[in-house]
Amino acid sequence: MAAATRRNRWHVERNGEAVTVWRGAPLRFDLAVETRFPAMGRERLARQIRQDMWRALQRLRGFRPAVRVTRQGGGLQVVAGGAVDGACPKARAEDAIRAILDDPANRARWQRYAEAQRHG
Repeated sequence: MAAATRRNRWHVERNGEAVTVWRGAPLRFDLAVETRFPAMGRERLARQIRQDMWRALQRLRGFRPAVRVTRQGGGLQVVAGGAVDGACPKARAEDAIRAILDDPANRARWQRYAEAQRHG
C-alpha cells in the first residue's frame, strides 16, 4: 500500500520497495536518467538528488523534478528526471542530470547523508 505525503509542494510516496519524491502533479518522467547505488536510506538519497537536480535545472522552463529510488538486488536503482511542460532540449537536459548523478563528490555527499537514515 502506498503512503504519500506532501511538504511545501513536494510530494513523497513510499510504495513497498520504492520511494518517489516529486514536485507538481501529475508525476511524469519526460526526462529520465538511471543509475545504481549501494544500499542506503532511500528517501534521504532521493531528496538530495532532487535538490541538486533542481538547483542545476531550475531555469529549464516548466521543469518539475522527480526522483524514484527502488531497492533492487542488494542495492538501489535510481531514476532521476521529471516532467517538462513545453519545449525542452531533452538530450542536453538528460546529460546535465547524468553529470549530477555521476559526479563522485555528489555521490559521496549523498551517501554520507543517506547512511545516517539507514543506520539511524
